[in-house]
Amino acid sequence: MADMKQVIIVRQDLKLQKGKMAAQCAHAAVEAALKSDKDKLKEWRNAGQKKIVLKVADEKELYRYAQAAKDDGLATAIITDAGKTHIAPGTTTCAGIGPDDEDKIDIITGELKIM
Repeated sequence: MADMKQVIIVRQDLKLQKGKMAAQCAHAAVEAALKSDKDKLKEWRNAGQKKIVLKVADEKELYRYAQAAKDDGLATAIITDAGKTHIAPGTTTCAGIGPDDEDKIDIITGELKIM
């Protein structure tokens, strides 16, 4: 059985407040999990639901990593904000990848820094 994890990548250029960032990461975690293969989701849940939050510089970089993950067959979710608080409506804030095999996710996001 593989080690399972989920990765959330967050844009640094938005300088989100901590609470806003936490809410956006929660959206990404849930949406990506809902798009995941049911067996992988079950395995990840049984293993403790490991999640790692990583940072990317900007929207372009976020989309590059999310597309690479999608191209590799990983579940992905792009989160855009409703614009009710701190940022403009429709602003892309973060992306969720997985849950899936940790090694498979690390091929794509392994060089990113932890938030």
